[in-house]
Amino acid sequence: MSIIITVSNQKGGVGKTTTSAALISGLFLHGKRVLGIDLDPQGNLGFCLGAGMSSPHTVLDVMKGSVPVLKALVRCDYGDLLVSDITLSSNGLHNVTSNRECILKDALKPVLDFYDYIVIDTPPALNILTVNAYAVSDFLIIPMASDILSLVGLAQLKETIETVRDSYNPGLNVLGILLTRFNPRTLLSRDVLEMAQQLASQIQSRVFDTKIRSGVAIAEAPAHGESIFSYNPRSAAVKDYLAFLEEIGPEIHLKEVSQ
Repeated sequence: MSIIITVSNQKGGVGKTTTSAALISGLFLHGKRVLGIDLDPQGNLGFCLGAGMSSPHTVLDVMKGSVPVLKALVRCDYGDLLVSDITLSSNGLHNVTSNRECILKDALKPVLDFYDYIVIDTPPALNILTVNAYAVSDFLIIPMASDILSLVGLAQLKETIETVRDSYNPGLNVLGILLTRFNPRTLLSRDVLEMAQQLASQIQSRVFDTKIRSGVAIAEAPAHGESIFSYNPRSAAVKDYLAFLEEIGPEIHLKEVSQ
């Protein structure tokens, strides 16, 4: 049975897709069978993993039931993907009237035994797509940029998590908050860390020990069709993501994690 990890924050620009792609490629490089699912209408996850834009089917087709999940899978260098495009929105599911919060959960049933890990990248919103991701997931990772604006809206995120736990998925585990664009030398980053720790305690979680520093390699790698790990393993930010995999490895049952 797959271990399902969702990467989510309702604010954009905090590193959700970069973190999702790092998890997918990192798990694959550890010899795991991985499926990535892009629930963001911007469709950037496939681009980050070199999948291109030529797929005839998207995750929306799967969720609407018009295409079986096995037919929609796209192969990339780091496993399989269910890609998305701009048609993926709550409006795309307007004809679904029952059990809307668990559409993805039902659609994935045929492949749950095929993969060791499924990683879901979510849109910068708390909508029906996000709830679907939470409803099917074992673990939730919340990336948060090291600025004050990234703290805004986390109270609503807390409410969404509690609603999903109460109604659809009592086993949802908030693995932690991952601080990105972190600079330990600045007062701002230290202040954000302190506030993030307070918020994490409210959702029975924590801020990860690993913090992701800024790095140009993170932005450049997708343009070269490479994962961050192969593009520039010497980058500080890439080393941080390796350390992050090391940190969460025992909790997501990833053995033999090493840098």
